Amino acid sequence: MSLPAGFTATADAPLPLHAVRKADFASWCAAQPAPVQAWLAAQRFDGSAGSAQAWADADGRVAGAVLGLEDAHDPLAWAHAPRALPAGDWQLAGEFDAGARRALQLGWGLGLYRFSRYKQGPANGSRLVGKFDAETFDLLAACVRVRDLVNTPTEHMGPDELEATARAIAQAHGASIAAIAGDDLLAQNYPAIHAVGRASHRAPRIIELTWGDASRPHVVICGKGVCFDTGGLDLKAAAGMRNMKKDMGGAAHALALAELVMARKLPLRTTLLVAAVENAVGPNAFRPGEVIATRKGVSVEIDNTDAEGRLVLCDALTRACELQPDLLLDFATLTGAARIALGPDLPALYANDEALANDWLNAGVMARDPLWRMPLWRPYLRYLTSGIADLANASNTTMAGSVTAALYLERFVDEGVRWGHVDVYAWNDGDRPGKPAGGEAQGLRAAYAMLKARATG
Repeated sequence: MSLPAGFTATADAPLPLHAVRKADFASWCAAQPAPVQAWLAAQRFDGSAGSAQAWADADGRVAGAVLGLEDAHDPLAWAHAPRALPAGDWQLAGEFDAGARRALQLGWGLGLYRFSRYKQGPANGSRLVGKFDAETFDLLAACVRVRDLVNTPTEHMGPDELEATARAIAQAHGASIAAIAGDDLLAQNYPAIHAVGRASHRAPRIIELTWGDASRPHVVICGKGVCFDTGGLDLKAAAGMRNMKKDMGGAAHALALAELVMARKLPLRTTLLVAAVENAVGPNAFRPGEVIATRKGVSVEIDNTDAEGRLVLCDALTRACELQPDLLLDFATLTGAARIALGPDLPALYANDEALANDWLNAGVMARDPLWRMPLWRPYLRYLTSGIADLANASNTTMAGSVTAALYLERFVDEGVRWGHVDVYAWNDGDRPGKPAGGEAQGLRAAYAMLKARATG
């Protein structure tokens, strides 16, 4: 197993890295040498969560450090460590179970992450020494995959590049892959994806990757891949458009989850569907008031061209149901309303199956990767009523925007198909330890843990 930067299996003289809860700090400190006690007292260190303090020996060389943390099984509780500690090789001291050690490894990697494609940051001289867990590094790689894809500007991450990423993943894991692009979408009955993407000079497409033994339970994972969202003719204001390179965050999650399932060789048959478009303004952009066709045969009146993600996803979900999956999951940066309801850290989970919802939520608790379930409150379908089509893509009210978006998607999920939808922000607005500003994976580790438990339990 090759180790990423910031990790090493061996070191000549690793420095001891202690970790302690604030409630236990006094007793821990009392067991340390007197000079260490004096130094920590002088620095007023008390083991508060998120704190770190190093000390030196009599010759002025770094001799050790202690971290304050509350939940040793939360990767983010450790994420401040690699950038808070002096340069050197660090090895965890004390008695910690395997779960805490895995959390440290994942948190260390998340804490080291910086997007460096265009700007190199300062070198980090801290390395974690130990015996490492391959699954943890695959989880870290999946989180990094999401961050890198979302952080890459649209000039370098359009539909072509999303397809190239999917093809590289397929080749690495022996999966089959195909894409339908441009006017071929009309010929092969993906009219909603075509309508959203037709105004861009970059051809819209649907990407389909398939992996695994056909005899195993079949999971289909769909992702919204709107590589940039101007809002279309219902043009976004500048502030709302600024970070719209992230509107393919759902596709980034779907790609990373499928890659993780393949890397860990879960006993599943997996299909990945990514609807990749750019919602641009042009002479042939789709318009408010138009009625567009969908793969399912449901006619949709366009209330707002900025509600485009559900349009590309509805064709993808229809294709997913044609495959008769045992489980259907989708990820989408779908609504600002979900952020108003739950803020930036909690993805909104919708599900039409109680066992699926509970499994996913419980996996999130165990993985410290939380989601919050929202209701598929079907009386709100009245907000999507159209006088001239089967359905409207948005409503003229600000009420329950995330719920109505989920209800729109549910209209394209066949009865009897177990389905979960995550309305994800995929972004950190500011820097926090382990959560640097920019692209973020949310609900991904929980989804993997849920699928693993279902596949192997």
